[in-house]
Amino acid sequence: MSTSGERNWFKSSYSGSQGDDCVEVAHGPGAVHVRDSKERDRPGFVASAAAWRDFLECV
Repeated sequence: MSTSGERNWFKSSYSGSQGDDCVEVAHGPGAVHVRDSKERDRPGFVASAAAWRDFLECV
């Protein structure tokens, strides 16, 4: 299992560079990992690719 440091995390292009509240996302095999950008050592959550797609369609 890979650690969060091994993932290619990114923030939305809509995120500011002022330390605003943001989430970071990393794509994995069949899953999307999400974490708080300010507290990277805390656990995030993982959603299936299909669940993440459904979420994005709703927002």
